[in-house]
Amino acid sequence: MTCTAGMALGAAFCISAAAAADLMYAPGEDTRFNWDSYKAYAESHDLGGEQLTILGPWLGPDQDAFDSVLAYFGEAANVDVRYTGSDSMEQQIVVDAEAGSAPNVAVFPQPGLAADLAKRGFLTPLGADAEAWMKDNYAAGQSWVDLGSYEGKDGSKTFYAFPYKADVKSLVWYVPENFEDAGYEVPSTMEELKALTEQIVADGGTPWCIGLGSGAATGWPATDWVEDMMLRTQPADVYDQWVTNELPFNDPKVVGAIEEFGWFARNDDFVAGGAGAVASTDFRDSPKGMFSSPPQCYLHHQASFIPAFFPEGTEVGLDADFFYFPAYAEKDLGSPVLGAGTLFAITKDSPAAHAFIEFLETPIAHELWMSLEGGGFLTPLKSVNKDVYVTETRKALGDILLDATTFRFDGSDLMPGGVGAGTFWTGMVDYVGGKPAQEVADNIQTSWDALK
Repeated sequence: MTCTAGMALGAAFCISAAAAADLMYAPGEDTRFNWDSYKAYAESHDLGGEQLTILGPWLGPDQDAFDSVLAYFGEAANVDVRYTGSDSMEQQIVVDAEAGSAPNVAVFPQPGLAADLAKRGFLTPLGADAEAWMKDNYAAGQSWVDLGSYEGKDGSKTFYAFPYKADVKSLVWYVPENFEDAGYEVPSTMEELKALTEQIVADGGTPWCIGLGSGAATGWPATDWVEDMMLRTQPADVYDQWVTNELPFNDPKVVGAIEEFGWFARNDDFVAGGAGAVASTDFRDSPKGMFSSPPQCYLHHQASFIPAFFPEGTEVGLDADFFYFPAYAEKDLGSPVLGAGTLFAITKDSPAAHAFIEFLETPIAHELWMSLEGGGFLTPLKSVNKDVYVTETRKALGDILLDATTFRFDGSDLMPGGVGAGTFWTGMVDYVGGKPAQEVADNIQTSWDALK
């Protein structure tokens, strides 16, 4: 054993030489991190070398980043951690659970699958303390509790899944130089965004680049627009009723959200190439018009992954930037954020599994991944040091999560596959092609009824 002293800790940590080599930062060494939380956790947990198995979706650099975080948990709690990454995790966890050979912890990219396994009795409740902690410590905490709460085998709703690592979708991308040249300001309300859209047209420009093309998945980018508009025109509980079909898809509230999307996408003056080009333009190509000279468009609505399809060499924060897709000032619905993320659930109960969930409650468990490039880690945990984020871009995305008053998971991912990854997609293509929103919504509802 070797001892690593840290000024921030006020005490020495004794760790094995092998473990020291696995840890990115010696505890206490880099004062950006909340080592006090690591110290307190380590002093209150010793699992005596118990093994913990985890199954998740991360491979490659993402797995490397997660493994780096797990090394600290293993060292602090004296646990032998075994993580397995799989690109067919969703199928594997069902097979393992039914065979009685599930890992201790499973990482779910989709809450719907976690909810299904909870209802079948395959998940262990995380307990009232974990639920209360999340409500108090995550921004928009109740939203995250709701995301991880499902009906169990007995029909009662319980907190089963711990959200950790989030993604943000409520973004509008732009080129700062284009805005500066034209004298445009970043809008802070939906009213201002619509006014900017009209101003760009009045100035002789085209405001938006929108593309729904994605091969067999054509149409999905429009579902994000509609989901964002649902959260900006209706309270969050109405959104929840919509994604479960308690509120029919053809309800006027949903039709209204579709038409809000149409305000942008079905106006020839508002979209590069005209409304007729929206469905046929590949989503990967659609933002490129922002980088033309003169600009073919000024604005692009898309999630945080889209810079991967910007022209080579584009530096986010300099050559391109983003702002929060704003809410209506007049609606008084706060600052809702649409996104996605992963949830951790106990699929084979053990003391080490609960100890791991408790580790996820420490700032250090978030800050370590925040400091890494791999995995695009974002967190709504209010107590982290935001300066740990590996880039200013990541920090700005994290701020959007921390400023959120409501967070909701991507709605199409919560719907049955035949709708969320089927008729919702194709219906949006029909809609931008000119079919009335009510007719499109009626057809989607009919498809949902057929699945019941």
